[in-house]
Amino acid sequence: MADDQSSVNSDKWCFAWFEAPPASDAAAKAGLLLSSKWPAGGAIRIAFLDGTPEQIALVKRFAVEWTTNLANLNFSWVDDPAQSDVRITFLYSGSWSVIGTTCKSIAKDQPTMNFGWLTPGVQDTEARRVILHEFGHAIGLIHEHQRMDANGWNKPAVIADLSKPPNKWDAATIQHNMFDTYPANSIEGTTLDTTSIMMYPVPVSWRTDNKSAGLNTDLSPVDRTFIKKMYP
Repeated sequence: MADDQSSVNSDKWCFAWFEAPPASDAAAKAGLLLSSKWPAGGAIRIAFLDGTPEQIALVKRFAVEWTTNLANLNFSWVDDPAQSDVRITFLYSGSWSVIGTTCKSIAKDQPTMNFGWLTPGVQDTEARRVILHEFGHAIGLIHEHQRMDANGWNKPAVIADLSKPPNKWDAATIQHNMFDTYPANSIEGTTLDTTSIMMYPVPVSWRTDNKSAGLNTDLSPVDRTFIKKMYP
């Protein structure tokens, strides 16, 4: 990936919300946050706070790929937000999601997931990519890039790119979503999978070890195997 792609790809990043900031641990593995894991075989009740019929249909169409012969979970679409676990809005900029069962601590009149990029004319490939990614967060998965060597970040370059539009993240948001790692005993994971749907673009200019990752648009083979193991 060319260095000048960082400003282009930075708009593909999303927020990921946790109950509490992760503790720094350079040896930690990432994958699924155990404290936010759903009971296998259970239903996750999902409500829409707003959205056009087209937006709602896109979400329903692609989200279920996680539960179709993969995770032993059931996405239950409900009309009443007061009876929901996950609440989706399309009103805010960017895309973000609460991680797993953390949504249960959010007030019932507040969203736990946002799709700011599902605008009229969005291509199916882009819609599918972002929906799969955010629903990965909703079932407990964290950002795959946080499994990269914590000492390999070119922090000034990352901060410079993500503090500019369209992200305009402040220092705390960049630290939380980019550089923080996790105690090893809080995570169930595999080896780094740069083809994971949870891996967002990492231009080589953001790393000091020449590693990079492209824009992934599908569940990787490791994603599929791992989520079946986590929710048998």
